[in-house]
Amino acid sequence: MIEVKNVTKKYGSFVAVNDISFTINDGEVVGFLGPNGAGKSTTMNMLTGYIEQTEGQIIVNGYDTIKKPNKAKGQIGYMPEGVPLYNDLTVKEFVTYMAELHKVDRKQKKERVQSILKEVGLDSMQNKLIKNLSRGQKQRVSLAGTIVFDPKILILDEPTVGLDPKQITEIRSLIKELGKKHTVILSSHILSEVSQICDRVIIINKGKIVAIDTPENLENKVSNNNIIYVTVEDTDNKVDNMKIADVSSITLLKTNEDGTKQYEIKAIEGINLNKIIFSEFAKQSITILEMKKPEATLEDAFMKIIMEGDAK
Repeated sequence: MIEVKNVTKKYGSFVAVNDISFTINDGEVVGFLGPNGAGKSTTMNMLTGYIEQTEGQIIVNGYDTIKKPNKAKGQIGYMPEGVPLYNDLTVKEFVTYMAELHKVDRKQKKERVQSILKEVGLDSMQNKLIKNLSRGQKQRVSLAGTIVFDPKILILDEPTVGLDPKQITEIRSLIKELGKKHTVILSSHILSEVSQICDRVIIINKGKIVAIDTPENLENKVSNNNIIYVTVEDTDNKVDNMKIADVSSITLLKTNEDGTKQYEIKAIEGINLNKIIFSEFAKQSITILEMKKPEATLEDAFMKIIMEGDAK
């Protein structure tokens, strides 16, 4: 468990993080999000013990990060952005070095290294020099070094940055598996990834926590139940000139290659928009080919939360 209690970080007169509090429970996979300059990296650096907070308290599995820094750091495996590796070492040599650095028992070290290499899919290339690996393979090496000492908490900073779609899918699946055995904090700019992997999301902006919730709840908060996308056959352009009671707007979204058109139709709250569309379009002999509600995404929720905060 990680407990962050009224934490502030100042650099001179500049307040990078301002009185934030949150708890991350054992076994959770939590996304940590924020725009550039929001205080996200500063917070992650405080969690790992790399920098100290100015005020407040951070407790990692019962250990205060200032009073017992070594004990607290020993609970965390940190995979920073940028894949910092020793390129002239082999995969096996690097992971073994990380095991020694974290004081893995000598009797268990060899077996542990082999187990981790297999877990991250690197056992067949363990004797290759790191400098000869692909970006995705290097990410796996970095991850292997992060988990070789079996930390209870993993902090992963942009673990899929720079990867191709296939590599992203592979690393995402690996993180999901790790989430079954570890508490995971994941920082990523790929919000679809966060939505698929994480149990909860923490959003920080301008140094303050602005949202803590599940991806699903955040998405639901920005969804508008009274918007419908309608695709129609309308050679006479009747929809463009329609005026319908209780419908606030009809907007052409696109004209398809086959001449059909997709519109966004928005109504006031509490109105049965489906019923209105079927009724009014039937009166005008307009053929409806498809009706669907727009899907809200975590990105939509993130942008709305950030923009609302910036407007204050």
